[in-house]
This record gives sequence, C-alpha cells and structure tokens, in this order.
Amino acid sequence: MTRLALDAAPETAVPRRFLETAPIWGALAGVLLLAAGSAALRTRWHPATLAATHAFTLGVFGNLLFGSLLQFLPAVAGARVRGGRRAARLLHALLNLGTLLLVIALYGSLRALFAPASVLLFAAFGLFAGMTVPGLLAAHGQRLLRAGLGLGIAAALATAALGAGFALTLAGWIGLPWPMPALVDVHALLGLLGWVLVILVVVGRMVMPMFQGAATLPAAAAAAWLAGVATALPLASITRLVRADRATPYLVVVAATVAFAFGVLWLQARSTHRRNPPLRAFWRAGTLALLAATIALPVGDGLLAGVLAIGVALPLLTCGMQLEIVAFLGWIDLHRRCGRGTRLPSVQRLLPNRERWRVLACFLAVALLLPAAVQWPSSWLAAAAALALIGSRVMLWRTLRGVRHRATRFLAEEVA
Repeated sequence: MTRLALDAAPETAVPRRFLETAPIWGALAGVLLLAAGSAALRTRWHPATLAATHAFTLGVFGNLLFGSLLQFLPAVAGARVRGGRRAARLLHALLNLGTLLLVIALYGSLRALFAPASVLLFAAFGLFAGMTVPGLLAAHGQRLLRAGLGLGIAAALATAALGAGFALTLAGWIGLPWPMPALVDVHALLGLLGWVLVILVVVGRMVMPMFQGAATLPAAAAAAWLAGVATALPLASITRLVRADRATPYLVVVAATVAFAFGVLWLQARSTHRRNPPLRAFWRAGTLALLAATIALPVGDGLLAGVLAIGVALPLLTCGMQLEIVAFLGWIDLHRRCGRGTRLPSVQRLLPNRERWRVLACFLAVALLLPAAVQWPSSWLAAAAALALIGSRVMLWRTLRGVRHRATRFLAEEVA
C-alpha cells in the first residue's frame, strides 16, 4: 500500500475546484451535440464535433488531470507544487477561459477568438509545468513514477504547442509547414497517448492497489511500457509528418492501448483483496471501450474511434477515479477541521456505493447511445445520445457536490 503524505497535500479546495468543474464541460459537449444534431456525428471535421471534442479533451480531461495531479504530486509522489492556492486559481482561470474561447471559436468559426484562446491555453499548460516540474526534479525516490509524470507533462506541453499553432493558423497569423490532417493526427497522438494515457498508467499503478485492491504492476513492466511510449511517440510523429505514414502511428496506438487494457484486466483478475466494486466496474468498462476504439481506428475518418476513446473510454477511466478523489478530499477536509479524537464518517459514508453505481449506469447509457448515433446517424438517436451525455454529467456533478453536503452536515452536527 502506498503511504500518503496527507500533511503535504494542498488545501482541499485547490483540487476540488478543478474536479467539480469537469462535469460542466461534459454537459456542454452534450448541449453542442444536441444543437447540431446528427450532422455532428457524421464527420470529425464538423464545427460542433471539433468544439465538443475540445470540451472533452481540455474541459473534462484538462480539469481532471490538473486537479488530480495537484493533489497526487505532494501526497504520493513527494513533489512540492509551487505557487500554492493563488497559482492554482490562476491555472483554473486560464484553462477554463481559454477552453471556453476555443470552443466558441470552433463552433462559430470565429477567427478573432483563436489567438486569445491559444495564448490562454498555452499559458495554462506552461504554468502547470512551472508549478510541478521543479518539484518532480527535486524530489527523491520513486524514480519510475516521477519519470512517467515528467513524460506526461512533456507530452502535454507539446500538445499545447501544436494546438496553439493550429489556433494561430486558423486566426490567419501563421502558416504551418505540414498538412493540417497530419498535424491533427500528431496532436491527438501526443495528447491522448502521451498525456492522458501515460498519466493514467503511472498514477493507476499507485492507486489501483489502494482503491481497487488490485495487484501492483511490476516496475519492470511499467518501465518497459513507458520507455516504449517515450521512444515510439516521436518516431510515429515524425513518420506521420515527413512520410505521410499512417501505419506507424496506428501500430503505436494499438500496442500501447492493448498493453494498457490487458494490463488493467490482468491486475484486476489477480486481486487478492478486492474492494470498491463500482470503481473496478468503471475501469473494466473503460478498458473494454478503449479496446473497441483501437479496433475502430481504421474505420472511416476515425470518428467512431474518437467517440469511443474520448466520449466513452477515457471518461469511464478518469471519472471513476474522480469520484474516489472527491470523496477522499471530503474525508481529508473533515480530518483537518476536526483533528484527532473525532470519529469521522468513512469515505463510503461520504459517497455511498449506490450513488457510484448510479453514475456508472448513466455513463454506460452514453457508452451505448453515442457510438450507435455515429454508426446509424439519425436526428432522434443523436438527440438521445446528447441528452444521455448531459444527464450523466448532471448526475456526476450532483454526486460530487453531495460529498460536500454530507461533510458540511457532519460538521454542523458536531458543533451542535
């Protein structure tokens, strides 16, 4: 079991602000799809599709990963985060204002908003690196964990730089030396594999035994996976740009995602002290959806694969953890306020399993309807998928807020 340095963790309001913002972006993506109808689910280049995609990748995943890592780095990795609460507030503002401008610009094809959006978003990722990288370099021990986190943050910066280049090109400020479709593929490869999946692997190796009772991934296997990704990402990116080679990036994605998915399923199967059935189910469903996305990658223009990965698989994996982190934050907050000697409610009381299962059921409805709407485009199916997406995120947000309400009620009863 990983030892947690709770005293080193930031104020609970710091990560909670990001984690409670993420569902709002998921709901907004549903609103965009509802407004655009089935047209948004026919091609990956539709303005509403591009806007909804970035509502997920920046609004949902950006907030989830920033918030989670601000809690994880000092508490688990032993890396001090610089800037404190003030820098975290600025980071939250830059990320979400930049994402809002970008989503509006993409949906409405508003050239004037692309440049400010790119500046704000690149500043957000640069600030995050400045807050976290020095602490990672100065920390001692857990070299594999720190190396993986460093790789993920480097990929995030590269993704943000490419995204800024796209935005400035769309604004008419600069030109890009390679075709836009090839650069978009590299952008997606760095962001989804290099940033999101790498962070999931290195963080999951530490928290799967803690929260799921799963077996621990051997260090040699994790190191081999990370080394393979670190080597293959630049190779696949260069071949895609220089040689217009789609096969190498495809093989890299297949190898990395299949290894991750089967690794998760294998670790869960080898669990000796299984706990937290809802979270295990979130991760099992997410890994299966990720395998389906990998299989669908050569189909059409990649829309189905993108929907399965960005709209289904990664939300299941990240939002399952989001529930656990917010519940744990509620317990830490009570621990700090009440001190020793007070019998605190357990994490399970702050967030009962029945509510976790309810959120999972809503997410699984999206997992069925959204790919179906891509495969069989129709106005009613697109509307059903969009409404399921909105409803699932409203349910998630209410569930997260419920943790705070229970903690507040406990404090009120203690004072009384």
